[in-house]
Amino acid sequence: MKKVLVLSLCLFLCWTLSARQQRIKVACIGNSITYGTGLSDRATQSYPVQLQALLGERYEVKNFGKPGATLLKRGHRPYIQQEEYRKALEFAGDIVVIHLGVNDTDPRNWPNYRDCFVTDYLSLIDTFREVNPAVRIIVARMTPIADRHSRFLSGTRDWHGEIQIAIENVARYAGVQLIDFHEPLYPYPFLLPDAVHPTAEGAMIMAKTVYSAITGDYGGLKLSPLYTDNMVLQRDTPLFIHGTANAGEEVIVRINRQQWVTKTAQDGKWSVKLLPLKAGGPYVLTVSTPQRTLKYTNVLAGEVWLCAGQSNMEFMLRQAVTGKQDIPQATDGQLRLYDMKARWRTDAVKWDDSVLDSLNHLQYYKDTEWEVCTPERAARFSAIAYYFGRMLRDSLKVPVGLICNAVGGSPAESWIDRNTLEYHFPAILKDWMRNDFIQDWVRGRAALNISRSKDKLQRHPYEPCYLYESGIRPLAQYPVKGVIWYQGESNAHNYEAHEKLFKLLVGSWRKNWDNESLPFYYVQLSGMARPSWPWFRDSQRRMMSEILNTGMAVSSDYGDSLDVHPRNKKPIGERLARWALNKTYGMCRVLPSGPLFHHADFREGAVYVTFDYGQGLKSADGRPLRTFEVAEVDGVYYPAVAEIVDDILKVYSEQVKQPCYIRYGWQPFTRANLVNEEGLPASTFRAEAPGTFVTPNL
Repeated sequence: MKKVLVLSLCLFLCWTLSARQQRIKVACIGNSITYGTGLSDRATQSYPVQLQALLGERYEVKNFGKPGATLLKRGHRPYIQQEEYRKALEFAGDIVVIHLGVNDTDPRNWPNYRDCFVTDYLSLIDTFREVNPAVRIIVARMTPIADRHSRFLSGTRDWHGEIQIAIENVARYAGVQLIDFHEPLYPYPFLLPDAVHPTAEGAMIMAKTVYSAITGDYGGLKLSPLYTDNMVLQRDTPLFIHGTANAGEEVIVRINRQQWVTKTAQDGKWSVKLLPLKAGGPYVLTVSTPQRTLKYTNVLAGEVWLCAGQSNMEFMLRQAVTGKQDIPQATDGQLRLYDMKARWRTDAVKWDDSVLDSLNHLQYYKDTEWEVCTPERAARFSAIAYYFGRMLRDSLKVPVGLICNAVGGSPAESWIDRNTLEYHFPAILKDWMRNDFIQDWVRGRAALNISRSKDKLQRHPYEPCYLYESGIRPLAQYPVKGVIWYQGESNAHNYEAHEKLFKLLVGSWRKNWDNESLPFYYVQLSGMARPSWPWFRDSQRRMMSEILNTGMAVSSDYGDSLDVHPRNKKPIGERLARWALNKTYGMCRVLPSGPLFHHADFREGAVYVTFDYGQGLKSADGRPLRTFEVAEVDGVYYPAVAEIVDDILKVYSEQVKQPCYIRYGWQPFTRANLVNEEGLPASTFRAEAPGTFVTPNL
């Protein structure tokens, strides 16, 4: 018996020794981020250490990070000259993970030696292949550098982006695996407290990224949360269905006698392109791998619209003046609703720690799914979106899907992606809680909500980029026909900044959906006793001519002087639908708008104004036209008479002999009454005679 025990022990020891000798060696090459600078305990928190725990005993992971190291051989601290590099070569890893380039953004490096980066990187890769010809090389796109970095605008932002492209080229030329440390960290700036070095949680995200790259384990088959039973898929267009699965897995997609087979790429991503679906259904969409099957039933093909903005888009049907009569009639199996409601409203309260942590992790929206429209569900849904969708249903006779993503009080900047703001409006990111680009009320409410937080980088839904990162990015480019938008109250203090922001927002979303002409129809602010609103409304009008494929629904005739939430939402939703029916669906018989200022001719002591959509000009109430004003070159305005002559307005005042300026509806809460033949109201506008010197505030 003793001999048997001794023999068994020897065999076990031999097996253990053999197993250790056969462990797969993983060398982590990098700079201070790999090393673990900034961590409270790098011995347990650096990404290589956490990677070891994920991979288990079958692997041996070593950290060869060198703080300050550059990839460039002529950089200020070349990695190939460091002791860590020599030890990495001696280790002769079976897998080598390289994360270099961040320090090459230093002005001592990239401006002088950028032309050497790709060749220097390829040379580094070759040295690891020389010591182990069977080595598997993995190169990483760099972790983010936050806009808080002291050199962000002086060069780091641009050079960081250029180096990312160079790294992608290296991976392609060298035929090695490319992973991305940037994308999973980028939406979480609190994970980079010094703008460069990740926290322990950030290091774990890096470790998981490498783990998936090495093992091919990406958590199995997953799709966007928008894929549920009862969903609506966009009709009459090729549909890209995409998601993630484990690397190399076969993915089969089936719907309506279509079957498509693809294989998951090395990065865990897959996609198929469905042939266009005709309107109708119900269909069954099945997406499967050998390990898992996702089956979605009662799927329709029709028109899908995203309905977004702030509280006036969020405003529910049960709150609208017409809700009581329309809710009982809201049963419609061909109208589907996907309602993204916030977990926590931005009311005047202080949020507790659990809320604050969830916000930082972008967990702001409640879980939801597509639902068939019923009176109960419609009552809780956006009134404007509902009326928009119902008019499309009545006119197109096809299924309609509405995705509502609206957050009360949210400013435009919170809906724009981070990269767009970093490159085109970086000033609005700077210390946003003390930034005058952002409305006082917005900053004040955010400060109250997060006042219990001790985190200097605490996030809030009103923060620039936040709602894009938590509410638009997760939609994963789910195919939509277009967008309707009602927002502006939280930016009306600065229309000049909003003009820039709104253009960036539209461009940001069009880029996200890879559709440079994505229809974008928006609501002009209503009438209310806030002094800046006439300027803001006119700015919104002018942007229609500056942003292609947009349209604006006028709402000033339904404003409330004291309430920022007018309750008659039905006409506003239907005015948005008019734009969609006319411009997107080609229904020329549907007039899309009320009179929109086209041209002003200043002559003979009067102003002659023409309008687009100005057929059948008249007053809304049968009384004389009002709120027209004219001014001479001094900019002092006087009330004016407006007369309709063959759908042209003649506007004049006995107090103004030679008008140089004209404006209409230029009151915060206006009682303007010009409409066209279908009773649709004219927009606020102002104009000046050619050559007139424009002084401030005219």
